[in-house]
Amino acid sequence: MEQEEDWSSSPVVGVGLCDSAPLLWRVQDLRTVRSRGLVGALLGSLARTPRQNGRLGRPLLLLPEEERLLSECHAAAALPAAHQEGGGAELTQQVEQYEEEQQRSYEEQSVLALEDRKSALLRAMTSSHTAADEALRGRLEAFDQDFTLPRSALAVQLSTARAGLTYCSEARAFLQANWPIRARNDRHSDVKYQVFRDLRGRGFYLTSAGKFGGDFLVYPGDPLRFHAHFIAICQSLDQPVCLLDVLTVARLGSNVKKTVLLCSPGTDGEVVYTSLQWSGMV
Repeated sequence: MEQEEDWSSSPVVGVGLCDSAPLLWRVQDLRTVRSRGLVGALLGSLARTPRQNGRLGRPLLLLPEEERLLSECHAAAALPAAHQEGGGAELTQQVEQYEEEQQRSYEEQSVLALEDRKSALLRAMTSSHTAADEALRGRLEAFDQDFTLPRSALAVQLSTARAGLTYCSEARAFLQANWPIRARNDRHSDVKYQVFRDLRGRGFYLTSAGKFGGDFLVYPGDPLRFHAHFIAICQSLDQPVCLLDVLTVARLGSNVKKTVLLCSPGTDGEVVYTSLQWSGMV
């Protein structure tokens, strides 16, 4: 099966944590997991078209099952602790330098904004010779005393070309230590992971199926080339299923032209699959 394949020939991917979300930032990491059939979900905007949501870019959010598979195969490394916990003397120094640069930039922009306001009033005074000139002259004199540039108007440079993220290049022996990402001990998470691992081992690609009322969308190949054929719903063998729920998911699968799979891991490690199809009212 594909999950038993040796991952030692693949580069180790660097996983960064945002709260509890595992994210991949480097392009080579995205290529590595994609070559292994792990899809994830892109969350970021593109540098050239930041105000759109039709095409997304980095970072890549991994499914919990994808993250667990990478950790079990020792194919991922967490970013250094200073980046995970937000601490460290070096990081504190960088924050202080950033705040100093922001303050210096604010002072420079305040001077430029004041000169711009005064030049605009001078142009208005020279272009019109009316009684309003006295009021404009009073405003011009008051600018030096009470002008303040709002912090919200501060122009900030955004780096979009390259983030310059660090990468943990530890030896593979280090990856056998406890994975620093939170543990998932609930029963349903274990059931989902067993199903994910089995379907991925059969060559299927999987993504989240929350909008279809299931656990996974199952593709026969890369989602960029194929539509999903199945909606996988993961349940334990001993978990009772309401008949109305069975009818609901079967009809939903029929409406979206997909087959619903009830997936239940057995005691022997094999996963039992039951397909549901809506055939109409009796």
